Amino acid sequence: MLDPAYIRQHADEVRRAIRLKNEKADVDEWLRLDERWRAFTKETEDLRALRNRVSEEIAERKRRGEDAADEIARMRTTADAIKAREEDLRLVEEKLRDLAVWMPNVPHPSVPEGDESANRIVSTWGEPKVLPFPAKTHWEIGERLGILDFARASKTSGAGFAVFWGAGALLQRALIRFMIDLHVKEHGYREVYAPYLVNRASMFGTGQLPKLEEDMYGSPRDDLFLIPTAEVPITNLHRDEILAEDDLPRKYVGYTACFRREAGSAGKETRGLNRLHQFDKVELVRFERAEESYPALEALRADAEDVLRRLGLAYRVVVLAAGDLSFASALTYDLEVWAPGQERWLEVSSCSNFEDFQARRMRIRYRSAQGGNRFAHTLNGSGVALPRTTIALLENGQREDGTVEVPEVLRPYMDGMERIA
Repeated sequence: MLDPAYIRQHADEVRRAIRLKNEKADVDEWLRLDERWRAFTKETEDLRALRNRVSEEIAERKRRGEDAADEIARMRTTADAIKAREEDLRLVEEKLRDLAVWMPNVPHPSVPEGDESANRIVSTWGEPKVLPFPAKTHWEIGERLGILDFARASKTSGAGFAVFWGAGALLQRALIRFMIDLHVKEHGYREVYAPYLVNRASMFGTGQLPKLEEDMYGSPRDDLFLIPTAEVPITNLHRDEILAEDDLPRKYVGYTACFRREAGSAGKETRGLNRLHQFDKVELVRFERAEESYPALEALRADAEDVLRRLGLAYRVVVLAAGDLSFASALTYDLEVWAPGQERWLEVSSCSNFEDFQARRMRIRYRSAQGGNRFAHTLNGSGVALPRTTIALLENGQREDGTVEVPEVLRPYMDGMERIA
């Protein structure tokens, strides 16, 4: 959520963020209610001060043995007025909160304006592979090798699911283990294995609710949700906590399955592993001091890029335009790998800085050396997602004889396997 003081002082910037992100939120109504809230707050404080004075007068009269009936009646009237004003305050605070939860995070000043077409490429690594033979798609490769099975997945679960057989399943485990080892042993993250089901407060904390509730898989009976990403449970681990500044940054890495409805998705861009309702991902989450969050975002991005470089996959880094940013993000980099079978770039990681937007929802603070408590800045990024990484490995690693070369860094995790045949 946005700082109420920021909304008051920068209402035009908040309106601009709502427009750029194509959201719907009523800043003017919030400001009107905020004026009422401040007026009610002053009236309540004045009434409490009056109550204290009358209470002292009653005590003084009783000490002198005088009748205090008038003051006692006045006290009761004041107490009733305070109770009424406190109820007014409560109702206005609820309305303010209901309006504020629909206000998106404000994009960083460097973020381009516009929709997806305004996304900007900021760097590239490697050359998109051009194969000396007609490139096949990953679904052709996987089904011919017997490592991917979409028909049986559809039979058991419906469209948007996949079954991995044999070396395909081994490849998934190898990728997870390789990435976890890399991030823990070389990048300094602490591994965490988090629940796949979370409560409503957790989904609200990271910004999925209330906006995206219809896109989530839920269990209404238990009021629980299947996680769309490990960002949700891992970031919420410190909800309602005050961290020591010396303990920052905190860097966590976790593997989970992820579940998304992907409502309305159809067509060539969703075929095969391109867009699934259930997929695996290794997630990076960081808690930072406010002053260090943007250098930390660059470090987080570099950690995710390191995965792709070691796998030998050509990729590009794209900064998202405001209209393509998530509700909660202030700045996001997407990492996109080249898939020669489909002849297009595929996003395998989004690295985002949420500044204090999520921390305000979750009340995650740290004790500042300058005094007082400050909201932490939260960041996360895929380090990386498996389905499209698998697509890139199959389509870039394919050979004319139908086999697929396994990158060297994965071979120790695949019992020395050099090719999938």
